[in-house]
Amino acid sequence: MRVELIAVGTELLLGDITNTNGQYLSKKMAESGFALYYQTIVGDNEKRITEALRIAYSRADMVITTGGLGPTDDDITKEVCATFFNKSLVLDPYSLKKIEAMYQQRNVPMPDINKKQAYYIDESQILENHNGSAIGCYLQSEGKHLIILPGPPSEMIPMYENEVFPLISPLQEETFFSNYLNIFGIGESSVNDFIRDLLQKNNPTVAPYAKDHYVKLRITASGTSENIAQVEIDHIKKELYQRLGEHIFSEGDCSLEEVVQKKLTEHSYKIAIAESCTGGLLSAKLIRLPGISNTFKEGIIAYSNASKNRSLGIPETLLKKHGAVSKECAMLMAKNIALQNYADIGISTTGIAGPSSDHTEKPVGLVYVGYYINGKEDYQELRLSGSRDKIREMTVLTTLYTLLKKL
Repeated sequence: MRVELIAVGTELLLGDITNTNGQYLSKKMAESGFALYYQTIVGDNEKRITEALRIAYSRADMVITTGGLGPTDDDITKEVCATFFNKSLVLDPYSLKKIEAMYQQRNVPMPDINKKQAYYIDESQILENHNGSAIGCYLQSEGKHLIILPGPPSEMIPMYENEVFPLISPLQEETFFSNYLNIFGIGESSVNDFIRDLLQKNNPTVAPYAKDHYVKLRITASGTSENIAQVEIDHIKKELYQRLGEHIFSEGDCSLEEVVQKKLTEHSYKIAIAESCTGGLLSAKLIRLPGISNTFKEGIIAYSNASKNRSLGIPETLLKKHGAVSKECAMLMAKNIALQNYADIGISTTGIAGPSSDHTEKPVGLVYVGYYINGKEDYQELRLSGSRDKIREMTVLTTLYTLLKKL
């Protein structure tokens, strides 16, 4: 069954509100096995909403609308949809009493205009709203399906999960299931080259896409049950690990820092971090994780040479001879922060994030990362490009990825 989404609201067109409903419903349609090819955002205008419905039903069997169910004069989604299907609007007394009760609890009179939120399209099924005042509708007419949902996500999501999903899930015999592999250290185009033949498969399908400096691989299979689909997915996953294994750092929604934390906990390692060019970003990645206090000892920002000398004991002679942006400085920063905290692991970052460089012989994007792991010293030289923020972010992610491989 083909489904199309229509988000109603001028505020969406103007960019005042992000259409998170579209993202949520797209995922739900994919999980349920519905074919979703188009989404439309349309303003609060009768003519344009009608046109959006006409176009949608010319290529889809089911249309899901979000928004335009409020009490004001420009909230006209139900009215336009009713006219489109040559139906009338009917007042639901039960829904009206619920709305009146909400105002009574607030000890304020209900404006008469709020009464419109208790209307539904004749011959449709009412979708109850347990988190707001506007009811939704589910209409089947002339072989077409229409689902009308409220705009606020706090109302739309519960309505979909509790009211809509049980109604539409029987319409699909097969369901789609997806697994995700997270990849770092190789670009999307290179991933594409490694798995070009697998991208041509129909069931399961494999699709790469870039996200937050990672590459994600989505593996999707259809089947009458999750177990049947998972067998097909596991076969492809095995092949992907053989081709890209060293670059796959996790599955699902597990971030790079979460995988690192698990490894640190697994080995009962303590870690301390000294940062210069990343300015605390590396420490922040780890500190955001619950339970990190079991492994994280200290994080400091030693930005200036004086700070590196005072806080980390980096000799002025080393700084004059090699500079703060050097492998020698990075390794000693990592070693000293570890020793100062009796930590198993010390990590340091020092580099030139830009946009300009004070060192003519050292270009923007040159970064040294120091590693001190159980008494062994090492370093990594990075040659990065892009904005200041990108260089700092890529330094952090590369450091975490390299630490993970070392662990």
